Amino acid sequence: MAENTQGTDTPTTVTVPDKPALEGLEEKYSQQWREQGTFAFDANTTREQVYSIDTPPPTASGSLHVGHMFSYTQTDVIARYQRMTGKNVFYPLGWDDNGLPTERRVQNYYGVRCDPSYSYVKGYRPPEKPAKNQRDWDVVSRRNFIELCEELAVEDEKVFEHLFATLGLSVDWNRTYRTIDDHSRKVSQLGFLKDLEAGNAYMAEAPTMWDVTFRTAVAQAEIEDKEREGAYHRVSFHAPDGAKVFIETTRPELLPACVALVAHPDDERYQPLFGTTVRSPLFDVEVEVKAHPLAQPDKGSGIAMICTFGDLTDVTWWRELELPTRALIGRDGRFASETPEWITDGAPAERYANVAGKTVFSAQQAVVEMLRESGDLEGEPKKITHPVNFYEKGDKPLEVVTSRQWYIRNGGRDAARREALINRGREMTWHPGFMRSRYENWIEGLNGDWLISRQRYFGVPIPVWYPVNNDGDPDYENPVLPTAEQLPVDPAAEPAPGYTEDRRDQPGGFTGDPDVLDTWATSSLTPQIATGWAVDEDLHRVTFPMDLRPQGHDIIRTWLFSTAVRSDSLENSVPWTNTALSGWILDPDRKKMSKSKGNVVVPNEVLEKYGSDAVRYWAASARLGADTAYDEGQMKIGRRLAIKLLNASKFVLNQGVTADSVIGAGADASVLTNGLDRALLARLREVVNAASAALADYEYAKALQLTESFFWTFTDDYVELVKDRAYGARGDAEQASVHAALATTLDTLLRLFAPFIPFATEEVWSWWRSGSVHRAQWPTAESFAAAVADADPGVLTTVGQALSGLRKSKSEAKVKQRTEVLAATVTGSSAQVAQLQVGLEDLKAAGNAREITLAEGVVDDASLLVTDVALTAPEEPPAD
Repeated sequence: MAENTQGTDTPTTVTVPDKPALEGLEEKYSQQWREQGTFAFDANTTREQVYSIDTPPPTASGSLHVGHMFSYTQTDVIARYQRMTGKNVFYPLGWDDNGLPTERRVQNYYGVRCDPSYSYVKGYRPPEKPAKNQRDWDVVSRRNFIELCEELAVEDEKVFEHLFATLGLSVDWNRTYRTIDDHSRKVSQLGFLKDLEAGNAYMAEAPTMWDVTFRTAVAQAEIEDKEREGAYHRVSFHAPDGAKVFIETTRPELLPACVALVAHPDDERYQPLFGTTVRSPLFDVEVEVKAHPLAQPDKGSGIAMICTFGDLTDVTWWRELELPTRALIGRDGRFASETPEWITDGAPAERYANVAGKTVFSAQQAVVEMLRESGDLEGEPKKITHPVNFYEKGDKPLEVVTSRQWYIRNGGRDAARREALINRGREMTWHPGFMRSRYENWIEGLNGDWLISRQRYFGVPIPVWYPVNNDGDPDYENPVLPTAEQLPVDPAAEPAPGYTEDRRDQPGGFTGDPDVLDTWATSSLTPQIATGWAVDEDLHRVTFPMDLRPQGHDIIRTWLFSTAVRSDSLENSVPWTNTALSGWILDPDRKKMSKSKGNVVVPNEVLEKYGSDAVRYWAASARLGADTAYDEGQMKIGRRLAIKLLNASKFVLNQGVTADSVIGAGADASVLTNGLDRALLARLREVVNAASAALADYEYAKALQLTESFFWTFTDDYVELVKDRAYGARGDAEQASVHAALATTLDTLLRLFAPFIPFATEEVWSWWRSGSVHRAQWPTAESFAAAVADADPGVLTTVGQALSGLRKSKSEAKVKQRTEVLAATVTGSSAQVAQLQVGLEDLKAAGNAREITLAEGVVDDASLLVTDVALTAPEEPPAD
């Protein structure tokens, strides 16, 4: 790897501002870092030198909220730490502009609609002002729509980029991508074609969860349950002997789609009916009574009707019992307008005419009324509240519709593949570890393969054409595929290889697949997109498998799992070796912050109010996987910390210390002659080792807490104790010792704090160093560890407690802290007395005490006791 010397400790002139401030640091350094390439990835490298991050691409068409600051800061802390340990950090950033949010934004912003059947118009420009009525919007080709998307995305991404830069994200801004750009579309389509070639992708006509509003198929991972009001209807089927068999259903409108009744094999009530037939009410269709273990004897009447299809349980029964298909609900969410062949003419057909073409809601009302009239509805419906399947972005219940779709094998129907993907999860290190169970539970609960085709206009087109036979029907068994060199392609706008455009949809010609890939089918390839898979093999070789995937714990089932599926099938590998799962941001009522709930906080406001370092402090104080309350109080603490760092650094550097005062950089450890100074560095050694171990294990919050705790001890106790000596009151040797301790501690603290509060640390670094602290080496205690090997780090704590005792006595006496102490006694254990003896002269100087007597004794809770404090009399005010 090419040598980068930005973080070298070459001494420079020490220049400390009179009034250090946080204001303006974000703009100053974010621009400087970009101009100097501080965080640029060096492609001249080896895999061992690289730390590679699969950064989540935010939806650029959306609005930023405080959750972005929270999770992206946590990732950035890890990136900065790894960079300082010497890693060549590969930290790209993508923009997720492939999906419904972008489609809606482009439509509304420009007043256009996408229709893939339209021809591409070169140089197309949308109306200056969008038409108010959607019916008057321009209709454009998919290629024109994508161009508008990329045009608008540039402006949206500028807003995101500015905020992320203000927040201090150390991404490589030269390595960005969009999930709808040419590169991403090529990788996405190539991944699909390779999965198709290997048998991992396939087309099937099968029952599919369908959103009638968006008119698209929905994958299992996109489904969520919502509690909705419903009702049980007790309906009678009729046995040949005239006996009534009652079922209870929440979906009586599906009676014309009924294919069987089912009860548990052990249910004695219905065992005599197994293998016999009954006839459905209203539509008089003969159906068989079956046995299946999924039937619940204690639910309703214990016997259920199987329809094609009411829910996914119907699909399971239909498949396992090999039942006929009698689907009636179409992609528009309405019942078929034509009477189906299994319903005979006469009264049954007349009754079906009452539901033909109706929505599900209207059909249910019609069926219930007919059941009342026929006497097949016993009693009135019983109102209930029950979970109903919804598309996560939809507002109407999902239907199960039979359609031709594309799937990728994910273990949902293959036990061996399922076990292999579970084992892939075990090859990764999870932070926190308990999150792995969510991944495994999701895999074990899968009930089908991953549906990846979507009936949307905007997205990455499925790169497939089909020959059209002489009868005008597509030949789905022999698709026409592009070569890798031809990608990306749009089958709706480009002719199939070997055909001309005039043969589209003609007998003997071709037709293009009209669908697009699910947005997750592209997002699942972010490791391949970012690392140059199949495009830049040199880059891919040194960055894949990636080292880290940071993301929210709520999308383990979608983004994380789907990425594991694709890397397993395409590269026989895990996509990354570590995954870091962030928690949610909660509002004051402990509810998740989300745009849909209207309880989000706009990032710009808090960044302007408290500064980026303060916001980063709040974010980095939360552990991975932990849901965290939005707390501006924590931001205030973070701001106070950053300001204190500036002021404490000013004090240290105003003593005349330079880089040459740092042990290991210029000073020799032998300069440490004072016991309190040695105790400080002994404590610092512990902090460096513990913080380094925590960060190496992704416990950044622990590292921050350790560093911050030491910092306040350093400023509140040590600095106050040694001021007299630092000014030279006890000779050159004592001053040299304290200067070395001050410089070494400041140098180490700046490096320890750098991943967390990058702007304040960079500012202080610039006062006495060349280059960037973020390119400096992560601190170690090697340079002074031997010199303090026998030092007692407890000395600083004990002497600091004694100083606090003296201050307390003065406060209680209501005198100034500089009031002289004529005499005082400090009582503690023998070990504490020995510790006090080491720092006694500094204690007396800091407390302005003539005499301090040390006494051994037992004190409750093992603390020190400061007594017999004699103070000089306060000065009398001058007489009038």
